[in-house]
Amino acid sequence: MNGVKFKVANAPQTLDGWFCLHSLYRVDWPLWQALADSERDALLAEADALMAGEQAKEADHSGSSGHYWLLGHKADLMGVHFRPSLEGLAAIENAWARSGLGRFLAPAYSFLSVVELSTHTSAPRSEEASREAEAALRGRLEPELPRTGYICFYPMSKLRGEQRNWYMLDAMERRDLMRSHGMIGRGYADRVRQIITGSMGLDDWEWGVDLFSDDPLQFKKIIYEMRFDEVSAIYALFGSFFVGMRLDPGNLRRYLAKG
Repeated sequence: MNGVKFKVANAPQTLDGWFCLHSLYRVDWPLWQALADSERDALLAEADALMAGEQAKEADHSGSSGHYWLLGHKADLMGVHFRPSLEGLAAIENAWARSGLGRFLAPAYSFLSVVELSTHTSAPRSEEASREAEAALRGRLEPELPRTGYICFYPMSKLRGEQRNWYMLDAMERRDLMRSHGMIGRGYADRVRQIITGSMGLDDWEWGVDLFSDDPLQFKKIIYEMRFDEVSAIYALFGSFFVGMRLDPGNLRRYLAKG
């Protein structure tokens, strides 16, 4: 191309685990409020049963699900589901669409991805890796959703601009940058749990980030600090942020019983 030579960067290998679906809905409040109390109670009982059935998947390690009441105008409810296959996620999506409550839920946003661990910050495992290390790795690739009170979810990508392009950086430079970036996250390990999913080829952004904490102020603190890190300051592109409170079977009524 006119004598211009492009540097080809080696793509780092990833370890991939369970598929993940974020399903966000808006409640049709006028339609919901028009129901009699007995009808609402019946629909909420069915929704509680669906949520309990999803959580039961954790007992036999065949998946994990969580539901959250979102703040703000972007959506009202969010379901986060991890399953070994896309078929498992489709079954969940269809179950909610066919449910009685589904008639009152309008899709607002969705995000499809797969749990991803990058080798930027972790060395390949040796043949002598302990059983404990193997179990820890499996737990990260097939995660059980933390039962914290709050969640912060956002999609993101890396910059591919004319002057700055993450994907054209040397592998060692990317590794050093990510190692420095990861040190900030480790400083919040006792306050914030993080799950990263990859969405290249699956959705519009490149990654999804879920943060879990019992103190929602920690979401601002960790993201604010990371904005001053070079990886975020120069190369990160962020989508919308969604923050919500965890719902367990039974407490969905707190938000929907009276409308």
